[in-house]
Amino acid sequence: MFSGEYRRKCVSADTAVKAVKSGDWIEFGWAASMPKLLDEALARRRDELTDVKLRGAVLTAPLAILESDPEARHFLWNSWHYSGLERQYGQKGQAYYIPIKYSQVPRYIRENLRTDVAMIQVAPMDRHGYFNFGVTISHFAAAAEKAQTVIVEVNEDMPQVQGGYDHVVHISQVDYIVEGGHLGLPVLPTPPVSDIDRQIAGQILPDIEDGACVQLGIGGMPNALGKMIAQSDLRDLGVHSEMLVDAFADMVEAGRVNGRRKQIDRGRVTFSFAAGSQRLYDFMKDNPVLAAYPVDYVNHPCVASRNERVVSINSALEVDLAGQVCSETLGPNMVSGSGGQLDFVEAAYLSKNGKSFICLPAAYRDKAGQTRSRIKPLMTYGAVITDTRASVQYIVTEYGKVNLKGLASWQRAEALIGIAHPDFRDELIQEAEKMGIWRNSQKR
Repeated sequence: MFSGEYRRKCVSADTAVKAVKSGDWIEFGWAASMPKLLDEALARRRDELTDVKLRGAVLTAPLAILESDPEARHFLWNSWHYSGLERQYGQKGQAYYIPIKYSQVPRYIRENLRTDVAMIQVAPMDRHGYFNFGVTISHFAAAAEKAQTVIVEVNEDMPQVQGGYDHVVHISQVDYIVEGGHLGLPVLPTPPVSDIDRQIAGQILPDIEDGACVQLGIGGMPNALGKMIAQSDLRDLGVHSEMLVDAFADMVEAGRVNGRRKQIDRGRVTFSFAAGSQRLYDFMKDNPVLAAYPVDYVNHPCVASRNERVVSINSALEVDLAGQVCSETLGPNMVSGSGGQLDFVEAAYLSKNGKSFICLPAAYRDKAGQTRSRIKPLMTYGAVITDTRASVQYIVTEYGKVNLKGLASWQRAEALIGIAHPDFRDELIQEAEKMGIWRNSQKR
């Protein structure tokens, strides 16, 4: 039925990128969904273009457009969320971060941002004329809706993923189709799990009840907790999580997750994007247990909190004695991004019997080999606040967990110092005294 339209719109990557003009804004890709052939074709047009600005996130491999233009005279990357590679591009002036509340990104695109071209990697068209977004749903429907020109790059290896809505784009909305053949998907290595990760995960596991609805962030500690859950005797767990990682496949296949007690998307694993091993991508292919949705559904606190007993687990870089959380910068230097952390901190607490956990090792070694505390009197100069002190519930280190909800400033200081690395507790008490948030009766 759509074969004629398909043939008319099917062009080479070099032809498709001719739609790009100097000064354009391009919505480009996210994590495991990067349009490889379009990237290479656009790089070949470098000398014809200036001031082309691209938005995307979580690069897993170098981009040809940025490698071809080290002085950023032609192409500029604007990232919704930094990976290590984007940090490197940022240090060279080729990339800049876009502060976000992830649940609001589709609205940013529809209401606030200019989008001239959308370039999206998709699965092959089905017989009804739809291209499935595969492993990344996120904000792609909003980008396709807003863009003046929509280009899809068909990856034969992109799995068709079952969804709720906005997980597909119809051929009638597409201007150009580029056939990529078998492009594969980038494998995101599972973060190594340290002994401290296991200790922190062990602090949280007793707080997860049968029937809980789990959200896991990215990193070694959430991965450790996922593996512990898979090996536990927990039953009837649900999943409502912006990111799908290998640990969720482990949990489903171990029989821990069935979603029977969820209040929305009952029986389904709800997510907005995925990145991980080939095993994860194989698990996702046409799997009826999955429900892929745009991020303004998955991450919206009012939606996610409709499930009861939501348990949200995310990581941080540092916490101050007020209970503020920084999860995205080291001082003024961008490390990752806010992502959906605040969305799920809010969602978990709004959920009936829900719990939100922010996890971090109590200390770290700096480049000079000196041990530093991650719990600080004040945030490092230039650090960005990801979660405000009033929004934070549990803070967890390998030395324990504390619930900050409702605590006065002196109580917060005492609780956080109690889970700091022992080598820094006296120093933290002295600083808390100077700040007027330590009561004399509590001196140790």
